Amino acid sequence: MDRLKNKVAIVFGAGPNIGGTIAHFLAREGARVCVTDVREEAAVAAADFIRERGWEAFGMAGDARRDEDVGRIVAATVERYGRLDIVVNMAGRVHWDDVLHMQRDDWDDSVASFATAGLLATQHGARAMLACGAQGSIIHVMSTAAHFGEADGASYCAAKAGLLNFARSAAMDLAHHGIRVNTITPCSMEHQLWTTMRDEMFDPDWVQPARRGFYSRQEYLDQLPLRRFPRAADLAWAAVFLASDESSCMTGSDMAVDAGLRHKYPTWTPGRHDPRDIKDYARATRVTRYGEEQELLTELLGEPIDRS
Repeated sequence: MDRLKNKVAIVFGAGPNIGGTIAHFLAREGARVCVTDVREEAAVAAADFIRERGWEAFGMAGDARRDEDVGRIVAATVERYGRLDIVVNMAGRVHWDDVLHMQRDDWDDSVASFATAGLLATQHGARAMLACGAQGSIIHVMSTAAHFGEADGASYCAAKAGLLNFARSAAMDLAHHGIRVNTITPCSMEHQLWTTMRDEMFDPDWVQPARRGFYSRQEYLDQLPLRRFPRAADLAWAAVFLASDESSCMTGSDMAVDAGLRHKYPTWTPGRHDPRDIKDYARATRVTRYGEEQELLTELLGEPIDRS
């Protein structure tokens, strides 16, 4: 507790998974937090959750890809709390398609969005830190897509790789001001079992897509040396560390929070030596909201997992 006492943070992204969990953990460590999202209801819900537990937060709606919105959010935070020390950004638009069928509008929307949100969060955040004399911390949430090529993922991989190298360059530009810029890289998250991947896990009529870039949750789990998917809380603890003075000599670095995926030898498949069935994994998994464990995943969806 109190690792972030007297610090002020903005988190761009407010859902009950990654963004809201990071905001919750920052507040729990003493930071006063502005939680922002393109959806006002998400931002308000996250801030309410934090305040109900006795910590300080407020929610704002805004699009992290729009200069005027980011400027307004930063200004409102400084007006309310008098300073800014921490910015966490994960905003951007994801689009999947292979290069032969990629539409230019989709490409532009996806590729530009992550780097643009990164620039605006860093630019407005750093200016506010300089104005109040804070030697702050700016954190961008990445993806394994920033480090690898992925079938059907050309725009997303390009976008995240662009953001990664933007963050490294920003770290060099801001180092002489004492402002640090670091990144966190997760892989596929556990909460995707009940969000984007819920049909694959629970729908008895689900059929595997025919696209060449598809891989199942079982295939993904088999590649993770720690034999589990990262949770939102894992990312939030990394964010707390990077936001705190404990990481005061770190800038331009990337923290891999991916159960060992990036650093394993590519042809080694951990699941062959430590087999874990994805259906058993899902049965034992509890839903998390803002980093707190809730009901069993099977209870949330009200149906058993059985496609055998």
